[in-house]
Amino acid sequence: MALSSVIHKDTRELRIHESLDELSTDLADYIAELSESCVKERGFFCIALSGGSLVGLLRKICEAPYNKTVDWARWHFFWADERVVSKNHPDSNYKLAKDGILFKVPVIPSHVHSMNDAVSAEAAANEYEFTIRQLVRTRVIDVSEISDCPKFDLVLLGMGPHGHVASLFPDHDALNEKDEWVTFLTDSPNPPPERITFTLPVINSASHVALVVTGENKAEAVKSVMNGAGTDCPSLPAQMVRPTSGKLVWFLDSAAASQLDVSSSS
Repeated sequence: MALSSVIHKDTRELRIHESLDELSTDLADYIAELSESCVKERGFFCIALSGGSLVGLLRKICEAPYNKTVDWARWHFFWADERVVSKNHPDSNYKLAKDGILFKVPVIPSHVHSMNDAVSAEAAANEYEFTIRQLVRTRVIDVSEISDCPKFDLVLLGMGPHGHVASLFPDHDALNEKDEWVTFLTDSPNPPPERITFTLPVINSASHVALVVTGENKAEAVKSVMNGAGTDCPSLPAQMVRPTSGKLVWFLDSAAASQLDVSSSS
């Protein structure tokens, strides 16, 4: 699998691809290798997804050889954020993942930890945090010794054109939440307005975080994030994704990376 460039910037790795097909293949390789390592080490692989175009880019992991070689029975699926709509609604991140991934691989249904779509945003956030805390207690999910937050094996995120990740939007109060693992919004600037989302401490406690960003409309935000690395910038939430002891990898297509200086690639 050919990469146009791999760039190492501080603690970040940028993988830039010429095509979406190459990106999807590299992403499948990355997840499959990480899954194998985690299952050998801990017995489980705990992955949290966001929605949007990210799910479509995960299509390769559902195909040969991964659909046979990955130990799907050891996977636990979570959502880094969810829209407060019914599970069969077109806006549901659960439905997106169910149709794009879960129906295609032999996942154990009880290992799919979706959010309650029958309660308010606040109640759904509280219930989801309770679910995660129970899985921390039973050691399905590790806990970070640094932050005392759940330590997911992998948090997979996309990024919006203005730099939002999960349902953490520019200059929103949710960016300041330090105590809760899961918080809620009733005023999302993008529809639908009610959402629940992992907080930044949870995202940054993960062992691995992958940001998957494609399209020319994201290029300006990608450049801004890279230029401002290491500083908190509430107007650019993706810049605040900095794993405390984990690894951060950006998967970019050439359009999203078009404003970056790749002269230092290796």
